[in-house]
Amino acid sequence: MIFTETKLEGAFVIDLERRDDSRGFFARIFCQKEFEAHGLKPTIAQANIAHNLRKGTVRGMHFQFPPAAETKLVRCTRGAILDIIVDLRPESRTYLQHIEVELSEDNQRALYVPERFAHGYQALRDNTDTSYHVGEFYTPSAEGGLIYNDPKLGLEWPLEVSVISEKDQKFPLLAEIEPELKRKMARGCAQVSV
Repeated sequence: MIFTETKLEGAFVIDLERRDDSRGFFARIFCQKEFEAHGLKPTIAQANIAHNLRKGTVRGMHFQFPPAAETKLVRCTRGAILDIIVDLRPESRTYLQHIEVELSEDNQRALYVPERFAHGYQALRDNTDTSYHVGEFYTPSAEGGLIYNDPKLGLEWPLEVSVISEKDQKFPLLAEIEPELKRKMARGCAQVSV
């Protein structure tokens, strides 16, 4: 695997190191030792898949508060997505900055999302599938989110939003919850009451 750290410390784009032959190719998509060598948490507590019927569908911006903060390894296995992550670590020099990465069946890239980041994406094609390897169990009491079109985040979605869940539409604006978010996302914070 080829690990490329983004401008957000601890967030990596992971490309395949393909071994091509007459059958096609073979590539490793996960290796505990390689993740550890790059300082990444190699734990996989759950593996999930999402199917998106229509291009323009947005999922996000999701996160879990500590101590149930989760890492994610996201890959698009069919179709294409624009994946966006936002640094929610109050002590980080890149607090509230974001990156966008196109993940597709064509480029076969993955995005490693560190703990204490918000994550969301938009399907760029109909019938798009994504897989997530998540480093912590889903913990409803630790769940959080920010509205996908929050002006303070400045996220730019390439397509008009065609579908978004009712739950994701009801996430608050950062301006409404930022002091509490910073307190709960602070390094070493163990509270999860939301």
